[in-house]
Amino acid sequence: MKIKPFAVEEWMNEWEVGAKYNIAETCVDSVSVNELFELIGEDKDSFIDEFCKRRLTYGDIEGAPLFRQGVCKLYKKLFPKNIVPTHGATGANHHVFYSLLSPGDEVISIMPTYQQLYSIPESYGAVVKIMELKQENNYLPDLNELKKLVSEKTKMICINNPNNPTGALMSKDMLEEIISVAKSVDAYILCDEVYRHLTQDDNWCESIADLYEKGISVSSMSKVFSLAGLRLGWIATQDMNVIKSCLSHRDYNLISCGMFDEALAGIALKHSEKLLERNKNIVRENLKILDEWVQNEPHVYYVKPQAGTTALVYYDLDIPSYEFCQEMYKRTGAFVTPGDCFEQPNSMRIGYACDKHTLIDGLDAISSYIYTKTKR
Repeated sequence: MKIKPFAVEEWMNEWEVGAKYNIAETCVDSVSVNELFELIGEDKDSFIDEFCKRRLTYGDIEGAPLFRQGVCKLYKKLFPKNIVPTHGATGANHHVFYSLLSPGDEVISIMPTYQQLYSIPESYGAVVKIMELKQENNYLPDLNELKKLVSEKTKMICINNPNNPTGALMSKDMLEEIISVAKSVDAYILCDEVYRHLTQDDNWCESIADLYEKGISVSSMSKVFSLAGLRLGWIATQDMNVIKSCLSHRDYNLISCGMFDEALAGIALKHSEKLLERNKNIVRENLKILDEWVQNEPHVYYVKPQAGTTALVYYDLDIPSYEFCQEMYKRTGAFVTPGDCFEQPNSMRIGYACDKHTLIDGLDAISSYIYTKTKR
């Protein structure tokens, strides 16, 4: 199987270690196990003692009950039977394509977005049609364009809400319009929802899995819950045929997830409201810092994110984004992601959910670099 290099992940792999100001990271400021137990108010010693008594078998093949129950709290219509645990959201996205697509199937995806959503279907021999998200539309889908792209051959529509890298957020009304288009050709909708709930207000953030019977939600413990080290995600859907196919294919490439990962995630999700309160406060405070910087830095501009942890920031210098980001990294230690990783030239993705001081210092370093380039 041939597949395009995963641009954003290759960039992160090469440059992340050693960054002085890591404002490319997309998870909300990660927590340690000690910090987790302090946040949720559970007895860590008791948890560890009980876990250490367990034999290290494959565990619950279809997922630990406490973990799947905790995931269900994040939806309105789902039950544990509707959840398939995976190795992260990357594993979930891959597993959906692996379980449902065949060569020649037609898939519609968006751009910019996480590259998995178009490169993996293409590698499996699907016919991929791209719907460009435009700055002038606040990076929201053009529904008229979507209607033109779908056909009787369309098997799946892939979206990302909130969007990575732009932070655009589709409303319930827009999701329902996309559902209407999908229903017209009996297509699945796969929605990568790894940033869901990280909103700038307290309104409920809708999931495609609640709104549409053939909607497939993918998420994880990484971004929203600051526990990327667990490498644990899930597929969630009302469609039991999808569940059956995913479980069948799972026997070939996964079998089960880690016992410790699921046990820790289960107890974290038992107190999901405490983690969400912490992390919403972080993204809301930090977005104000980022927005103030953008408004005061004359050489950059963006569409202000509505949700998530990332922003796509454009600059007006005549420098390719890889060169811009590499040179800035070497001169200042500021680490961001080139916009060309998302096929968006002359831009950079900034992750603003790190600790506040790293964000402030990192943005100052970007300004310092831009100043040196404009004063020559």
